Amino acid sequence: MDYLFTPWRFAYMVGVGKTPGCLFCEKLKQTDDRQAFIVHRGEHCFIILNIYPYTSGHVMIVPYQHVDELQKLSPAAAAEMMALSQRVESALRAAYKPDGINLGMNIGAAAGAGVAGHIHMHVLPRWIADSNFLTVVGETRVVPEDLGTTWEKLRKQFDLQG
Repeated sequence: MDYLFTPWRFAYMVGVGKTPGCLFCEKLKQTDDRQAFIVHRGEHCFIILNIYPYTSGHVMIVPYQHVDELQKLSPAAAAEMMALSQRVESALRAAYKPDGINLGMNIGAAAGAGVAGHIHMHVLPRWIADSNFLTVVGETRVVPEDLGTTWEKLRKQFDLQG
């Protein structure tokens, strides 16, 4: 029998639903962007790494405005969210050379939102055949890069973009 040890997941499992307040609003209060995994802070939105990524480079674009529906988001924040999506696409293409990009939102718990009370846009690089047997059969995903390295790569791309 093979074992895949993932001790870092334990903190997530025992902490699910136990964090008071909003995860994104709490991250915004942190002053060390590297520690918070915040890649970029814009005027109305910020970009943060997904700490349980689907692939290396998986980020979320999150408005500062705490709203649970896209229709409640201010027009300025909605426009910046799309502009940042374009910048993230560029950064991911430069840093990871993916075959494609997934971009999407899960609005509400029934739609699969992990943070249902605060909308956010997922952006992640994809490669042909990146869903291998381990993901499909073993229901296990292998992410080959630690979050600190991902943060450094994407932060560098944003710095280059100016």
